[in-house]
Amino acid sequence: MVLPQQPVTLTPEQVAELNRKLSTMRHDINNYLSLMMAAVEMIRLRPEDAARRLATLADQPARISRAMAEFSAEFEKALGIQR
Repeated sequence: MVLPQQPVTLTPEQVAELNRKLSTMRHDINNYLSLMMAAVEMIRLRPEDAARRLATLADQPARISRAMAEFSAEFEKALGIQR
């Protein structure tokens, strides 16, 4: 990772946009975690449906990783961080 050698200046609009994207990421991750918790609870209540619910559980970590990667890319771009 290569960090900028000079101070980075962001406009208020850029800060607002990064904050909006961070908020969206937090919201998305909370939704994915809620889906996971709901699937676990449904498995507890109806074990016979476990196979169907496990698919929901299995999908969520990739979605969380994708949301984090997308925000990280925008954050790094805004701050001039190179990989």
